[in-house]
Amino acid sequence: MVPVCKLQALLMNSTEQAFFTTHTLSASRYAFFLAGCGMGAWAPLVPFAKERAQIGEAELGLLLLGLGTGAMCMMPFVARLANRIGCRSTVYLASAFTAAGLVGLATATSYWVLLAFLLLFGAAIATADVNMNLQGSLVERHHGKQMMSGFHGLFSVGNIFSAGTISLLLWLGLNPVQSIFILALGLGVALLSFGRHMLPFAELEGAPAKMKPTKLVLLLGALCFIAFLVEGSMLDWSAVYLTSNRDMEPNIAGIGYAAFSVTMAVGRLLGDWIVSKIGSRAVLLLGSVLAMGGMALAVGIDHWIVSVLGFVLVGLGISNLVPIFCSKAGHQTVMPVAQALAIINAIGYLGILMGPAAIGFIAHATSLSFSLLFTSASLILVLCSAKIASYK
Repeated sequence: MVPVCKLQALLMNSTEQAFFTTHTLSASRYAFFLAGCGMGAWAPLVPFAKERAQIGEAELGLLLLGLGTGAMCMMPFVARLANRIGCRSTVYLASAFTAAGLVGLATATSYWVLLAFLLLFGAAIATADVNMNLQGSLVERHHGKQMMSGFHGLFSVGNIFSAGTISLLLWLGLNPVQSIFILALGLGVALLSFGRHMLPFAELEGAPAKMKPTKLVLLLGALCFIAFLVEGSMLDWSAVYLTSNRDMEPNIAGIGYAAFSVTMAVGRLLGDWIVSKIGSRAVLLLGSVLAMGGMALAVGIDHWIVSVLGFVLVGLGISNLVPIFCSKAGHQTVMPVAQALAIINAIGYLGILMGPAAIGFIAHATSLSFSLLFTSASLILVLCSAKIASYK
């Protein structure tokens, strides 16, 4: 005779398993793509926001900290929100506030109103970020194979897609609000189709209840911080480096970050296959070495083509680091996955929030070349921690 408690557990597990269908996998992929679209849509709007608010570069730099600040402030609450209402409702909520934030950023004319909408936008992006990783982790565990790199690849694709779409619509003569409305309408219709297949829960039955961060989770957060630091150095400083150190024209210096972004997206889309062939530990080791070598190449040889090639290698090298760290968090069984992912993302976001400024201070004291090399050298910590941070 089966004990009542075991029978209840079996019934709960079977109920949960019923939600994992082929549509759930498609919904997970769309969640990552959608979150990437939200982030990428903001980039083309920055010059318009700067012009409407009539602010200079220094004020804009301080203003842009609002995005990271909003994300950091929201991180402690995302896990509780997802556990309370589930992944499905969370993605609806995050999408609605992301759209509202973008509309506000496309219309605000005051510095302080822009800051308020950036805080809202950052909080919504953080919610979408943690929720997509949570959904992806649950689906990955259900299927029993590496899927997180491909999910993150779709985030990168969404980033490129939305930035390109908004830029194209603006080039065609539409204003920022019209451009955001068209993008949001298309993504919203797709969300109605995919969203109903998102998981209505955020933790599997029997998940651990420990809320205090473990040493492993803190380590994964620190490693994400390093990966985001390197990524942020490319976002904020690659174009500056090409113009100041390689004498490129400002209007084409963005090619460095574009090459980095496309390569990182391709690396992530191929990441699941690569991990299945050589293992996550080897990917962490090879990726770190490749990224450090790429940065050394970029700053070591005085030619812009070589520097862009170096940035390509950096993108390829770091492409699968964060997906592997998120997968590791999903495989650990000491903390609730939602809480672990929220902590990892919160620490990682510090790399984006603090990294660009730190690189600037180091560059001012030494040189931009040394600053970029110093940033990439932090990947040595990933090399030393690869055995712990990887999984089988």
